[in-house]
Amino acid sequence: MTLGHEIRGSGPQRVMVLHGWFGDHGVWAPTYPLLDGKAFTYAFPDYRGYGASRAIGGEHTIAEIAADSLELADRLGWGRFSLLGHSMGGMVAQRVAIDAPDRIQAAVCVTPVPASGVPLPAEVAALFASAGRSDEAALGVIESSLGSRLTPALARSILAHQRSTSEPVAFEDYFGAFSKTDFSDRAAGLRAPLMVLVGEHDGGVSSDFVQATFPRMYPHAQIETLPNAGHYPMLETPAYLVTRVEAFLRQHGGD
Repeated sequence: MTLGHEIRGSGPQRVMVLHGWFGDHGVWAPTYPLLDGKAFTYAFPDYRGYGASRAIGGEHTIAEIAADSLELADRLGWGRFSLLGHSMGGMVAQRVAIDAPDRIQAAVCVTPVPASGVPLPAEVAALFASAGRSDEAALGVIESSLGSRLTPALARSILAHQRSTSEPVAFEDYFGAFSKTDFSDRAAGLRAPLMVLVGEHDGGVSSDFVQATFPRMYPHAQIETLPNAGHYPMLETPAYLVTRVEAFLRQHGGD
C-alpha cells in the first residue's frame, strides 16, 4: 500500500509535504506556481481516508501517517529528505523526524499541533468533534482559526474542500489522533533543524500556545510569526509562506 500523492518540481532537494485535518493535499494548491521546482522536488501525499488515498482503510493515527509517509519516501527512492507539515501535518512531521532521525535533513512546521497534542476544554472538544456532521460547527472552527477577520467565503471554501475530499469516519478519527496523541516524551529524538511558523492571527495554534510548548520540547527550534496570516497561510499569504519555507530549506537541506 502506497499513499496517493502528487509530485511537483524535479530539483535535488526533496520535501515531503503533510496536510492538515480539513481536507487533502489540495489545500496547498495556491503555492504550486510559487514553488522552486528546479531546486526542490515536492511530494504531496494524501492520508488514508483523504483525497487520492480515500479508499485506503486504516486506524487513522499519527503513527500510521508517519509510517505511511516513510513508506512513500522509500517508494520514491528518497534516502534523505525534508519535511513540511501544516497543522495536524506539523505533528506528523515531528513524528517522522523522531522515528527516522537519520533520514530527515530539516523540518518546517506551519501552524502545527505539538507532539504533546491539544488539551481542549470539554465544550471546545465537543465543537471540534461535531465538525464532521455540522457545517455550522465546522465553520465556527475554521473562522476562529483564521482569526475571524477575513471574508466568510474563505471559511466556506475550506469547508467545501474538506467535505469533498475526506471520508467522514477518517475525519472524525483524525480529530482524536491529533488532539489526544502525546509523544512529547520522545521529543529529544528530533535532531533535525526545525522551523515553526505561527500565524499572527491564528485563533487555535496561537503564538502563546506555541511558545508554551515547542521551546521546551525543541530548544533548537527557530520560531517565526507569519504576518497577516491565521491558520491557513498557504491560502492567506502563500508567497510569503513559500519564501520563508524555501529559504530555511535551502539553508539546512544540504548534506
